[in-house]
Amino acid sequence: MRITELLTRDTVLLSMKGTSKLEAIDSLVEVLHNAGKIDNRESFKAAILNREQQSTTGVGDGIAIPHAKTASVKEPAIVFGKSEAGVNYESLDGQPAHLFFMIAAPEGANNTHLEALARLSGMLMRAEVREKLMNAVSEEEVIDIINSYDQEEEKEEEKEEDKDVSTQKDFIVAVTACPTGIAHTYMAADALKAKAAELGVDIKVETNGSGGAKNVLTAEDIERAAAVIVAADTKVEMGRFAGKPVIETAVASGIRKPEELIRKAVRKEAPVYKGGTEGPVKEEGKKSAGSTIYKHLMNGVSNMLPFVVGGGILIAISFMFGYNAFDPNDPSYHPIAKALMDIGGGAGAFGLLVPVLAGFIAMSIADRPGFAPGMVGGLLAAAGGAGFLGGLVAGFLAGYLVVGLKKAFASLPSSLEGIKTILLYPLFGVALTGFLMLYLVNEPVGALNEGISSWLSGLGTGNAVLLGIVLGLMMAFDMGGPVNKAAYVFGTGLLANGVYEPMAAIMAAGMVPPLGIAIATTLFKNKFSKQDRDAGKANYIMGLSFITEGAIPFAAADPLRVLPSAMAGAAVAGGLTMMFDISLRAPHGGLFVAPLVEGGWLLYLAAIFAGSIVTAVLLGILKKPVK
Repeated sequence: MRITELLTRDTVLLSMKGTSKLEAIDSLVEVLHNAGKIDNRESFKAAILNREQQSTTGVGDGIAIPHAKTASVKEPAIVFGKSEAGVNYESLDGQPAHLFFMIAAPEGANNTHLEALARLSGMLMRAEVREKLMNAVSEEEVIDIINSYDQEEEKEEEKEEDKDVSTQKDFIVAVTACPTGIAHTYMAADALKAKAAELGVDIKVETNGSGGAKNVLTAEDIERAAAVIVAADTKVEMGRFAGKPVIETAVASGIRKPEELIRKAVRKEAPVYKGGTEGPVKEEGKKSAGSTIYKHLMNGVSNMLPFVVGGGILIAISFMFGYNAFDPNDPSYHPIAKALMDIGGGAGAFGLLVPVLAGFIAMSIADRPGFAPGMVGGLLAAAGGAGFLGGLVAGFLAGYLVVGLKKAFASLPSSLEGIKTILLYPLFGVALTGFLMLYLVNEPVGALNEGISSWLSGLGTGNAVLLGIVLGLMMAFDMGGPVNKAAYVFGTGLLANGVYEPMAAIMAAGMVPPLGIAIATTLFKNKFSKQDRDAGKANYIMGLSFITEGAIPFAAADPLRVLPSAMAGAAVAGGLTMMFDISLRAPHGGLFVAPLVEGGWLLYLAAIFAGSIVTAVLLGILKKPVK
């Protein structure tokens, strides 16, 4: 597929207005909507902003490639935009962005679409392409420029496939990957290939994009390579690189620092990868202990959440038949209620919460060998009454035990290498984790877990309100960042222990920042630009859907006014839900799960509305009129 089948005259914007990132995104989304390429601009914009939170799509050299893959896209499309003045887009090189390519990919984008997007990403690495696009004065000229270089890219891809590298002296391999796998993956690959050709180094680059892995590295490639470069912001299969010098870095470094990475790889200036946590050190430097622990914890929590969400909502629905309708001995018994409870409760999804949490924490630490010991440790924690806290301990305990086993077995003969993963690690990992959980961990952690649950269940009104206020402040402090996530993990962990009130406060507080901003842009129009008012409409949807991140662009643009206002409103909402003694078993869903709250859904909505009004009024007072 040609790129110009996705980029057409009606998706070319030659004169962009505004100088802020949010204004640029709004302009490009509007073009897509007017061209009939998306059916819900708010939903698509939310997906774009969510991608920006993972890492900026301002790749430097005056280019920004905002992109999203979502069901709100009717057909794949590319919007080209040009800003003569430049936009402050938080680019990797700190320079304004002038050329924009917004990529809209549907959920079911096929490989031909993704290959065209990949060629576009590579094309933009050429300085002459960027210069010609900056000088283009018509839609037809933009299309012609893209067409001419698109043909060259296709020919170069064919040459790459036919290339025989067996006689080259310096040979290295690389893997590139980004969370969405649309743009950065291929830009990093092209930057590495271009710089390698310039330096006279042979390179093979595997891309892990939306269409799956392409140009996959073979065992022979890896064996022949002097070193490996892994430029990725998402998980890459690392076990195959054991014994090779590996440079692990962010995908952005593949785009911005290809020469530095290639020279280090050729000189083998990298740690030898041994598997597990004995892997390479990232180019950006060693991570702190806190950030490493947070990464492992988030891996466990993110994999646990589907069980929490699905199970919690099913349990809540079962209560709609009657609080004890799942009990065959109760007069209100209903077979559907029992089925829902069996599927979502302890015999189903909720019964897997702690084992899944522990298993994926251990896997994050020690790769696949850590998974089985972590799962078993989590299961023992759940059965022994240690609950969520025991699962956390089990996950980290199992992960680091397996790391220790890898070191202990490192000196075994190479002929035994094959039995380590299938025999030694599972046997000793499960056994050691199990014994430690049964005889050292379960009893004290179980007592602590029971004490915390009892304390929370017995909180007086004043202390409960104070807890709700603190949770509300945390949810609005960084809107999706570590503090926000800490509050959310606290609430989901208590769900597994049968304490449901904090979760209601957390969800209510998380809805307030975007809702408060949306209301403020409606009530105080003179305090916001037209672009901000338009963006505020999308925040109604995001707020009602419990997507706190919708408030981030406003907070980034005016943190001294927006953050205190959002935190105040979220604290009010959190405190009120605890005062009203409202509980919630569903950890996500926003407005859509409000009917499932226990304690009065009208009071719950009143708490959310009160917090949102506080945020909106404070913004109206604090913000200055727009000229």
